[in-house]
Amino acid sequence: MQVILLKDVDKLGLRGDVVDVARGYARNYLLPRQLAEVATKARVAELQKIEANRARHEARSADQAQDIADVLGKTVLTFEVKAGPTGALFGSVTATDVTDEIWRTRKIRVDRRKVGIDPIKRIGRYAIPIEVFQDVSVEVKTLVVPEGGELPPEEELAALEAAEAAAEAEHVAEIEVQHAEAETAIAEVISEEEPEADAAEGGEAAAEPEAPVDAEPEGAVETEPDAADEPASDEA
Repeated sequence: MQVILLKDVDKLGLRGDVVDVARGYARNYLLPRQLAEVATKARVAELQKIEANRARHEARSADQAQDIADVLGKTVLTFEVKAGPTGALFGSVTATDVTDEIWRTRKIRVDRRKVGIDPIKRIGRYAIPIEVFQDVSVEVKTLVVPEGGELPPEEELAALEAAEAAAEAEHVAEIEVQHAEAETAIAEVISEEEPEADAAEGGEAAAEPEAPVDAEPEGAVETEPDAADEPASDEA
């Protein structure tokens, strides 16, 4: 079935893309999490109209691209986002967010696939490279600030990032220790069970009686000797 992505979805597409997905994937994952909506004809037509309107503000020549690059070079984008105490975002800032903000503030249309960033997941100051046109690129200054707050100095940002990395490394080390302890415990249980199993098998083998070597077969019947086999009489 076809759906319209409401957010960027890794390995699937960007927000606003119309994509084909399995019905179960849409109903069980994308739709409940509000990552997509069903692609009705009316909604697709509406998106196409919006995209066509934006396309008129896209660079169509090197000269236009250079003018746009000059404007973007003087632009500072700001995103206020929810963040934790170490500066990690509750979410991310994506290429689509960047192009939407450029459109909102400058009414300039930029191809989302020409924005050279991975999703931003920490507060900080960024210079985002954008290819406006062939051989025409620009870096757009971008601030990702905590909601209701301000960006700390670079030294503090670096310290926060280092603290988060150390905490993550400690967490990973704890998990590895737990796995190692669990594997050791399992190995000990197995080693204890193996001698018991061997002893049980040996006991069963000793309990089986040995068959007598010269024993007569069951059901054997004694028979009288034939007359021809009797000894001859001594009488004359």
